[in-house]
Amino acid sequence: MECQIQLRVNGRLLSVGVNPQDLLIDLIRDKLGLTGTKEGCGTGECGACTVLLNNRPVNSCLVLAIRADGSDVTTVEGLAEPDRLHPIQKTCISLGAFQCGFCAPGMLISAKALLDGKPDPTDQEIKHAISGNLCRCTGYLKIIEAIKSASEAIPEDTRRR
Repeated sequence: MECQIQLRVNGRLLSVGVNPQDLLIDLIRDKLGLTGTKEGCGTGECGACTVLLNNRPVNSCLVLAIRADGSDVTTVEGLAEPDRLHPIQKTCISLGAFQCGFCAPGMLISAKALLDGKPDPTDQEIKHAISGNLCRCTGYLKIIEAIKSASEAIPEDTRRR
């Protein structure tokens, strides 16, 4: 039995029909067409599906879509503005943080959540923040370096948007 939920996704208020068993990742990818969020393991182990739900990182493969009713969701598509990339995206590109890019959406979202709450994180805090995101290509060093660099590049007035 389908029911209507309302949520804000990347700043847009939407009303969407969902079934009780629908997952947030399926709503995001299949119903909204936002395919930047990736499904890797489907069990919450890899972090590829990480999105912000009310400004907190969650594995969208573990959240029922109906639980997002009345919530604010940010996907990787919501990081950039139409005419410019988010500083986290810029530093990851300029420092070559990702190779295949499959983990990138989840890593970027986890990094944003960290930097929104902790503007000048230590390497240990960065490692902890991305500990739920698996990367099989880079060994994490460039990702950590890029997040650290982004922390220096993000103006205070652009956090939490």
